Amino acid sequence: MSLLGVHDLAVARGGMRAVEGVSFTLDAGQALILRGPNGVGKTTLLRTVAGLQPPVAGRIEMADDSVAYAAHADGLKGALTVAENLRFWARVFGGQVGAAVQAMNLGGLADRPAASLSAGQKRRLGLARLMVTGRPIWVLDEPTVSLDADSVALFAAAIRAHLAGGGAALMATHIDLALDEAGALDLSAYRARPGKVDRPAGFNEAFA
Repeated sequence: MSLLGVHDLAVARGGMRAVEGVSFTLDAGQALILRGPNGVGKTTLLRTVAGLQPPVAGRIEMADDSVAYAAHADGLKGALTVAENLRFWARVFGGQVGAAVQAMNLGGLADRPAASLSAGQKRRLGLARLMVTGRPIWVLDEPTVSLDADSVALFAAAIRAHLAGGGAALMATHIDLALDEAGALDLSAYRARPGKVDRPAGFNEAFA
């Protein structure tokens, strides 16, 4: 049984179709990396899978409340410490904090306010948030931005552990994470026909 099924999907940005006809499935233990040049529609497709905007065609099949999404914003509360941020999300989702702290090497920063962290430290905390959600599908948009080489290795190890535990991951990244379990999908092959205008009914991008 697939954790995620995407069938003949078309997504729009600025009222214009970005990509169309995209289909793939993700089973437990699998990862898929989206490829393609800037502007091809990787972020738009990820946001659509994450439920932040509706598709203009096609369908997405997955269980309710199965996606954890991480984008360019880290989703942190600056006034809270590292530990308090993770405990907040753990209370929301019912997950465990300890493994996330260890996986992203945040133990020495536990009492630091999130606002005082460096960009790379904030990114590590934002990625640790994924782990406390307990959700099986991770949707990640350039997750290694601001990470140094050691932190990229930590993140890659966290992805492997998530896949080994029966999870799945869909991501856009230009970094080679050396994931044997990962396939690749180049969205360049799915560019929409030029000039095709398509906006989902009732969708206002100002609030997306």
